[in-house]
Amino acid sequence: MYICSPKIKSFKIGTDERRCHTMLIIPVKDGENIDRALKRFKRKFDRTKTMKKLRERKQFNKPSVLKRKQIQKAQYVQAIRTNEEKG
Repeated sequence: MYICSPKIKSFKIGTDERRCHTMLIIPVKDGENIDRALKRFKRKFDRTKTMKKLRERKQFNKPSVLKRKQIQKAQYVQAIRTNEEKG
């Protein structure tokens, strides 16, 4: 018995955007508790970051805003690392 969920990957070839469906497959052994299998499924689903990608695509963000956020995050991380080195 398997627990499966479709996962969509998209990639571009030239000007066409193609979508490829893949599955999350969780093998369930005989006598295994279904709750335990569902927990493994949820953990695997979270690791694929599917929901995060869907939430990001819900609205359009300007490239300049994304770049600014990336720079701010890099500055923050750099500040933490320099503070750790100083003591």
